[in-house]
Amino acid sequence: MKSAQFMDVFKQGNLVIPLYFLGQYKKFKITLEEFIFLMYLYQLGDKSLFNPSKYAKDLNIDSNKVMEYIGTLTDKKLIQVEVVKKEKDLMEEVVLLDGLYRKFSLLMVEDTNERNASHQSNIFELVEKEFGRTLSPIEYEIIKAWLDNDMDEDLIKEAIKEATYNGVSNLRYIDKILYEWGKAGIKTVKDVENNRKKRAQRREEEADSNIDLDIVDWDWFDDDDE
Repeated sequence: MKSAQFMDVFKQGNLVIPLYFLGQYKKFKITLEEFIFLMYLYQLGDKSLFNPSKYAKDLNIDSNKVMEYIGTLTDKKLIQVEVVKKEKDLMEEVVLLDGLYRKFSLLMVEDTNERNASHQSNIFELVEKEFGRTLSPIEYEIIKAWLDNDMDEDLIKEAIKEATYNGVSNLRYIDKILYEWGKAGIKTVKDVENNRKKRAQRREEEADSNIDLDIVDWDWFDDDDE
């Protein structure tokens, strides 16, 4: 998900920002008190009326402290105080939280990228461990293509296990397995397991249907016990 999409999610209230921010706010280099004040502004909405006296009353803090927080958060580009035009050319000051949403978005994108990089590293290490050697540049690109195409990580691991079980240490072979699974509509490890069960069941049915040809060809009428 891109940064702009994260911002929309935040604004729509589909994520509980305070819980996530609580563990991340120090990265913005603000104090706990500034964090609480920022969360208070967040609860008022992303475009609330600028009203320092109300803030001070609601939070039971000094007005000077309110202005200090506003100044700090503005300097750190987490909030903006702007004058906007209302109806009949009336003007009013509002607090905008676009800076906060943007910071959150960038932070979450970074976290997502770090997790993805960690997943990729795990796959590379797994293949090298199974093959007992370092991957070649071409093999590296093949694995990267799987991950870039959002292929299920567990499915890739299952294909690696399948190749290892068959005694094959060849990335092209694994790629072929994944390709055939894709053609068969197999997208998860559960799909693989279900497919194996169906194949095993078919083999059992075929085994049960095999009739001894010697018995079929026996000419019972010409059987002579003499």
